[in-house]
Amino acid sequence: MKNIRLKYFDLSLPAITALRECKSAVEKSGLEITLLELVYLRVSQINGCAYCLSLHAKALREAGETDARIDMLAGWKVAACYSDAERAALAWAEALTAITVDGGSDAVFNALKAFFTDAQISDLTIGIANMNALNRIAVSMRV
Repeated sequence: MKNIRLKYFDLSLPAITALRECKSAVEKSGLEITLLELVYLRVSQINGCAYCLSLHAKALREAGETDARIDMLAGWKVAACYSDAERAALAWAEALTAITVDGGSDAVFNALKAFFTDAQISDLTIGIANMNALNRIAVSMRV
């Protein structure tokens, strides 16, 4: 196990608090919490954030999500257990997490429109960006 590089929770408490408040605001936006937690878990899988993998898998289980859906998340594109809305959100999460690949393609963005309002897409996008920020901090500080 690696040592934590910096105790950023202490050193940057106002900034970390703001990121947590952002997450809380997105979770109060009306998007389903299980959808958000699936997205957060997928982003954390891509970013390799072990802390967040544990946190979001636990949150999903507490929300009643099945182990099968949690276990198959990395293969969501070929697993039949995800809804079309979940697939659209997961595709958007992957596109934004790897934003340098294609800048969040129009096709992936437009697929969201069938399931989410503009406000929901905005909130989902902010949630994804925030989770990427939290992952990058935790991974880089070796949490």
